[in-house]
Amino acid sequence: MKGFFQSQNAATHGLILAGCVLLLSLGQFPSWVSADVHYYDFVLKEINVSKLCLNDTILTVNGFFPGPVIRVRKGDTVYVNVTNQGHYGVTLHWHGVKQPKNSWSDGPVFVTQCPIQPGANFTYEVIFSDEEGTLWWHAHSDWTRVTVHGAIVILPEEGTTYPFPEPDGEEVIVLGSWYNGDLHKEINEDLETHADIPHSNGYLINGELGDFANCSRGTTYRWSVDYGKRYLLRIVNAVVDDELFFAIGGHNITVVGWDGSYVKPVETSYIMLSPGNTMDVLLTTNRPPGRYYMASRQFLTESRDSPDGYIGSAIIEYTGDYNFSFPNFPNYLPQSRDMKAAMTFTSLIKSLANEDYPISVPMNITTRMFITVSMSELCSDRMDCNITAGSGNILASSMNNISWVNPTVDILQAYYRNISGYYTTDFPDWPLIMYNFTKDSYDYNVSITDQGTKVKVLNYNESAEIVFQGTALLGGASVHPMHMHGYGFYVVGMGEGNFNNETDPLTYNLVDPPKANTFIVPRNGWLAIRFVANNPGMIYFSIT
Repeated sequence: MKGFFQSQNAATHGLILAGCVLLLSLGQFPSWVSADVHYYDFVLKEINVSKLCLNDTILTVNGFFPGPVIRVRKGDTVYVNVTNQGHYGVTLHWHGVKQPKNSWSDGPVFVTQCPIQPGANFTYEVIFSDEEGTLWWHAHSDWTRVTVHGAIVILPEEGTTYPFPEPDGEEVIVLGSWYNGDLHKEINEDLETHADIPHSNGYLINGELGDFANCSRGTTYRWSVDYGKRYLLRIVNAVVDDELFFAIGGHNITVVGWDGSYVKPVETSYIMLSPGNTMDVLLTTNRPPGRYYMASRQFLTESRDSPDGYIGSAIIEYTGDYNFSFPNFPNYLPQSRDMKAAMTFTSLIKSLANEDYPISVPMNITTRMFITVSMSELCSDRMDCNITAGSGNILASSMNNISWVNPTVDILQAYYRNISGYYTTDFPDWPLIMYNFTKDSYDYNVSITDQGTKVKVLNYNESAEIVFQGTALLGGASVHPMHMHGYGFYVVGMGEGNFNNETDPLTYNLVDPPKANTFIVPRNGWLAIRFVANNPGMIYFSIT
């Protein structure tokens, strides 16, 4: 699902598939200390790979899967020249990088730019501001991000250090999903036949499926560590549409960062990451020397008929002389449908909120929005909606019962050049129809979504609160990970059932809420976020 915001005279807030766009007006953005400038060349090209006993061709950057790691310090600027040697148009997005006053390089296709066509190139300017920790970059056109993605490592400014003990080393861990065959072709066919979206055939750790997948044992990713050391793991969930549990056999880990911000340390035996989430965790190698599995498993919230998630695995190997026995599997890697484990972990994440890392939660809210997030249906002929369930309709995601339509001119250009006819500024603040959002039975008409290219306009420096409400339409989708471009928002509340605007705000955490760019809306539950509209531009809000 997709969407975006715009601040008046500089950005737009609207809706895509199931998302919003924000238009934010021009104003002063805090200036950051000038730092280093880095240059990268990314060449999009296809390579041949073998997974699950099959040979496939995938699109990559510079022939690497996952792609190159971008390394910077806080406040640096990066120029990435992208040359497209693939067979279809592609854009890149710098997930979690706020890009102050620089929406032109944000990357969502048909929002801030048109696709980079085969044989063409485009240079992105990526401006880092207050981000610190781990983020990632990925393709932002169709499902190309499945294989076109990589990590971004943002070190503290020169002369400063982490708010936790200095690690002895670090490792980037990219969690991915694998699809057999030509995914680009399959998606186009599914759209034509109104079929459900493809489902992954396995989960990857640093590009490999691991010991529990067919024809994969010989290629399992391995990482060597020394006994008695402290390592920083920079974990990226690059999976397209699945939440993942992750754990390490025999070891607890300590979460210290989330989405490019530091958090109060949380010691845990497992973590849960939504698609697009990044996490910094500390691992102390204090167990008997041996081999230990890193393992991921899908967190499922769909019906019991859905199959259990695959296990992705990699191996941590202690250096030294010892008996190389079978690796130790995590004692507690939650089962696929363990909702309690997922929600318990998520509730533990809090901002540092101290003198060195202060937060500023908006208190005087000037704009409030209530947005339903649903799986819906488009009429098969896209016109006559006086039909019944199961009539060959098109499955679509929606926000406030609107599904996004891509324009032929990207929204940012249309706004900047005052070109009319490509979007409207009437994305609704409330659902078009009010009903019991989480009740299993409902009037089928409410599941029929409209189509539009709609944005929401916010004035510069407005304080906004958005409550996202999950629904039970069409049996209810899984949890919805919401990603906001151009901002880090504060997650002030989350709960099950229908949001109650009298009692639920009393439970808000306004003291040390986590600051994130991606967070889940629980299945048949709600999520409340707050932010200040102080980054002018076309700000995209999407369900990852």
